Amino acid sequence: MASAVHPFSGAYSADPAHSSFQVSLRHMGVGSFRTAFEDVDARLESTAGGYRLVGRARADSIGIKHPPEFRAHVVEGSEFLDAGNHPYISFESATLRMHDDGNVELEGTLTIKGMEKSIRATGTYRPPIEDIYGRQRAAIDLVSRIDRRDWQMNYQGQLPNGDDVLSWDVDVSVHLELVADAA
Repeated sequence: MASAVHPFSGAYSADPAHSSFQVSLRHMGVGSFRTAFEDVDARLESTAGGYRLVGRARADSIGIKHPPEFRAHVVEGSEFLDAGNHPYISFESATLRMHDDGNVELEGTLTIKGMEKSIRATGTYRPPIEDIYGRQRAAIDLVSRIDRRDWQMNYQGQLPNGDDVLSWDVDVSVHLELVADAA
């Protein structure tokens, strides 16, 4: 059994050029549709009780660009992100446990369309090292599976065989390359 460790001290901010927030779901019953959010920020802080991780992505920074009608439906539609009324997708951890084997477990709140829901994620971390600029740099990779209906993203179509066009389950993948705040 892995033991809990505390490899980080102080505060770290996500390097936006080297961090990502991606989602994927089953499309047409056969394919995996994947997209990413381009405008993402996150912060990891050491606290007396462990760690606090917070982050957010602009809903309209989703990588879907074409066709424009499809993008408008996903970004602005009430059956998807409704970004005009809810411009950010946000996250805040309740617990974040790092283990000596490099694994991490997280529980927290994911807010989409103004609706807060509890989620769990697992993944790995790489402890801080000194980078070529003399700053401390680390990484956390997390994955989770959510049901999009929990956030009222209810769009659905039916294939000729009766199967759903889109899966209800969405795989969420977060990669954060973190840089220690200047002292």
